[in-house]
Amino acid sequence: MDRFTAVERALRDAAPHALLDALRASLARHFGAITVDLLMADYGTTILQPVGPLPYPTESVPVHSTEPGRAFGSQQPRLSSDERSGVVTAHLPVTVRGDRLGVLSMTFPGEEASPEALGELRQLCEVLGREILVADHSTDVYLRARRAERLTLAAEMQWQLLPGRSCSGPEYELGAQLEPAYAVFGDNFDWSVSADHLTVTLTNGMGEGVDAALLTNLALSAMRNARRAGLDLVGQAVLADQAVYGQHRGAVHVSVLLLRIHLATGRLEAVDAGSPRIWRLRGGVVEPVELEAQLPLGMFEDTPYAVQHFRIEAGDRLLFASDGVYEVASPSGERFGERALARAMTSTRLLPPSQVPRAVLAELARHRGEPPADDDAMVVCLDWHGRRS
Repeated sequence: MDRFTAVERALRDAAPHALLDALRASLARHFGAITVDLLMADYGTTILQPVGPLPYPTESVPVHSTEPGRAFGSQQPRLSSDERSGVVTAHLPVTVRGDRLGVLSMTFPGEEASPEALGELRQLCEVLGREILVADHSTDVYLRARRAERLTLAAEMQWQLLPGRSCSGPEYELGAQLEPAYAVFGDNFDWSVSADHLTVTLTNGMGEGVDAALLTNLALSAMRNARRAGLDLVGQAVLADQAVYGQHRGAVHVSVLLLRIHLATGRLEAVDAGSPRIWRLRGGVVEPVELEAQLPLGMFEDTPYAVQHFRIEAGDRLLFASDGVYEVASPSGERFGERALARAMTSTRLLPPSQVPRAVLAELARHRGEPPADDDAMVVCLDWHGRRS
């Protein structure tokens, strides 16, 4: 058995809560590892938190200006060597299909640091990421390591609904973020990909706290139920509209933007039922994508919905934002969605989609100034590459 297969088997055979222990033992045996640490990205994606018993054995690591943080941001290994001891330190991103989970940091003898070994370790980090996602169904160890502070109950509900914070395929790259990360309540996003389509849903439940989270949960669960039953976008909107109205009889509503992209052609179908909006960056020019506004879900009984169509081109970047982003005003009264959002999209054009939402939200905070946010905010970024023949 080769060493890659041996470490992979050790991970697959480990108890869900003991992945790191199994990895440490196996990497020491087969790669000569001296130390092995797993750092998970926190909910705000500003720090990397160590996996281990509480209190954590080591301090958290900032994403900015640190070697592990640079590995996380660039999604490339970072290596350094100590000439005196001959020990190499490697920081390797732990990522699954574009979903950035964290960083594996390890030290091992310099003679073991061959290009072949580095390639195997990068592949093992992907195996580790997959095992973490499976283990999350059975243990809180890795979910606990992601939090720098306690989540509100509403935020706990919302983060459990998410498909991840980033995702990629040959035709597209997606990145998303919610703020305030530890106290978000009504905003949410969802995506799903098949052989033919990428479906993206952006949701903003009315109200605050747990009430807003419960409302979003109801609408999103209804849309997922419809999508998994094979219904089109209109069917998804109608079923969710009926579910919300049936539960609340028009007293509350949910704003939703439903999108489905045909992967082979870039044809995009949209149902605009509320406040989430779209901006497009094409050829260096930022402009809003205007859609026909329809009624939010749950306002009236048997609301009809219609699909609109447009096409995206290879090289397009789409940015989706909730009203907690574009409605925010500066001290002088300028809304972020008028010019500041266009500037933010232009200034972040070289960043990958996984980093754009955090950068845009940082620009939003500077635009807002001193007053604290009075609404939660959602930013989703989609880069469209198109399907190559």
